Amino acid sequence: MNPVEAFAALDLRVGRVVRVEPNVGAHKPAYRLWIDFGPLGIMTSSARITELYAPDDLTGRLVIAAVNLGSRRVAGFESQVLVLGVPDAAGRVVLLEPEREVPPGGRVY
Repeated sequence: MNPVEAFAALDLRVGRVVRVEPNVGAHKPAYRLWIDFGPLGIMTSSARITELYAPDDLTGRLVIAAVNLGSRRVAGFESQVLVLGVPDAAGRVVLLEPEREVPPGGRVY
C-alpha cells in the first residue's frame, strides 16, 4: 500500500465532546469521553489527557479522532475511537482540534 492509500484508509473525523467522567479503573489517569460525530452518532473513548484538561474544559470542545481502528476495553469501558494529540515539551498530551468551528462528523483530509 502506498502512503496515499495508507492515509486514505485512516478515517479521521471531527467530533464534539458531550460528556466526560473519570475512568477510575484505568492504570494511568484517564477520562471516559462521549463524543458526538454527527451522522456517525455518539462514540466513546478512554483518553489519558488529564494533565492539561479538566472535564469542564473538554465538554463542548471539538476534537479529532480516528474512528475506524476498532474498539478496545480500557478498565471495563469500551473505547471506540482514538482521540488525537501531540506531546508538549513536558510530554503532556495537547489535543488536536480544528482552528475554527466545523460540523461534527466532518472528515479530515
